[in-house]
Amino acid sequence: MAAELRSQEGAPVEKLRNSKQQILDWRTERSTDAWRPNSVHRRVRQSRSCGTKIRKENGPMNQYTEEINRRRTFAIISHPDAGKTTLTEKFLLYGGAINLAGSVKGKATARHAVSDWMEIEKERGISVTSSVLQFEYGGYCINILDTPGHQDFSEDTYRTLMAADSAVMVIDASKGVEAQTRKLFKVCGMRGIPIFTFINKLDRDANDTFDLLDEIEKELGIATCPVNWPIGSGKGFKGVYDRKEKAVYTYSDTEKGTKEGETQVVPVQEENCLRELIGDPAADKLLEEIELLDGASAEFDLEAVRKGQLTPVFFGSALTNFGVEIFLQHFLRMATTPLPRMADAGLINPVEHEFSAFVFKIQANMNKAHRDRVAFMRICSGRFDASMEVRHVQGGKVMRLSQPQQIMADERKILDEAYAGDIIGVFDPGIFSIGDTLCMPKEKFAYEGIPTFAPEHFARVRQVDTMKRKQFTKGVQQIAQEGAIQIFQEFNSGMEEIIVGVVGVLQFDVLKYRLENEYNVEIRMENLPYEHIRWIANKDQVDVEKLTGTSDMKKVKDMKGNPLLLFVNSWSIGMTLDRNKGLELSEFSRE
Repeated sequence: MAAELRSQEGAPVEKLRNSKQQILDWRTERSTDAWRPNSVHRRVRQSRSCGTKIRKENGPMNQYTEEINRRRTFAIISHPDAGKTTLTEKFLLYGGAINLAGSVKGKATARHAVSDWMEIEKERGISVTSSVLQFEYGGYCINILDTPGHQDFSEDTYRTLMAADSAVMVIDASKGVEAQTRKLFKVCGMRGIPIFTFINKLDRDANDTFDLLDEIEKELGIATCPVNWPIGSGKGFKGVYDRKEKAVYTYSDTEKGTKEGETQVVPVQEENCLRELIGDPAADKLLEEIELLDGASAEFDLEAVRKGQLTPVFFGSALTNFGVEIFLQHFLRMATTPLPRMADAGLINPVEHEFSAFVFKIQANMNKAHRDRVAFMRICSGRFDASMEVRHVQGGKVMRLSQPQQIMADERKILDEAYAGDIIGVFDPGIFSIGDTLCMPKEKFAYEGIPTFAPEHFARVRQVDTMKRKQFTKGVQQIAQEGAIQIFQEFNSGMEEIIVGVVGVLQFDVLKYRLENEYNVEIRMENLPYEHIRWIANKDQVDVEKLTGTSDMKKVKDMKGNPLLLFVNSWSIGMTLDRNKGLELSEFSRE
């Protein structure tokens, strides 16, 4: 990972590792819903909304327990084009949230994915920002965080992972473990959250199944336990074998994956029916592989799964719906309920503690008509009521949250209540920042900072039309507050010309696109050669104006007025420190 991951407060992410064990201990102590695969079946979908009130029990918090425990909040991660947005779309289809599933490319289906709501996402066929989706299935209330796969949008993905209790890792069956998968897995491992693997695209020619499992174990250092098994691949893909049910599932009439289709189930013991269904060659191979699996694969251990030490592996094709619902059913029973979070006051229990939340994402202009800003919050504990007052810890104010909403990509529904595990969006007049904590008025604690990256690419940006200075300034500031870019100014200059820092160069294209389409501002961009940025840690003891560095060093300031230095290479950093005795440079801001 090119840029070192740190917390926003400047503390290294080792803090996250330190709190991980306490959370793991909590998980082990709690009574959990045992994994009962033999009882997994297609349940009747419930029509009640995720915020339905339930019968009150004894005690002030017990009435929330049922609602909180049926929450499942997870992120979907993968290398670009492994199919995670398509998988998300199929979850929504089976959950009854949509009637017709789209695809990322939108060719055969002529529909775009629900989670890709930005125009640039629809045009390019990639996800550039995380989206939040909520739906019901089988009595569970599910919150999905669909993340961008492209490494240029890593920051958004890493922040979003902080709001998830588990992760679904999607792997392309023909490519195996790829570079971005390794990075994302590392972040999940750092938090110790359960990881579930879905090996996708079995409708195309795939690598050997056993080789794929070996690669996951060697590359990612996590044990695997196949829960189901593919029958063939490409044109010979017949369906999947459920190891616990000891039955073969085949699929038909999915209409290129836009409909749920029909599922046929045949117990493997009924060999004649099995051979009639999938053919003799496929049946012979399957029976041989079942024997190998039963003798060689790791035993399923739910505790190891929830500690992030073992990943259950599923196979299927998100595009054609093969194996998707089986995966969803098993996942919901294995995945953990909302987890406790570490704050400066200790571990905050989601059930026993009153309302608290933290901001993990800010998105401007989700509604073009209103030019609004939405702050996305993960509720960590208790119950949220739209009429309640809450404390914004960093802002030092007690307030009511304005327009609390359940977000379905770019669609919204006003909420009266929500529970621990839910993701809500609230109107942000410009007071919230990523990492902010909200709690009850009588309390005052802060959750751990959200990891962020130092930018690696820089460009000088200015508006073409000088009469649109106001729109330009507003646009870059709002996009910067989302965390997608960082903006800097040269000393003694205004906002007419700024320096933009990003983690990935594709963010420049998104910035240009959004300024033109959302703020009606045309910009010129000039790439700069700088690769390193350093904050001046002892700025009060140093006269920045008199600093002497190398010829390629540039003095800038961030939007809070903190002085920074840009360098072309690491050698220049060392020379600058040598020439300015007493100067202390930091890779991250301590503000």
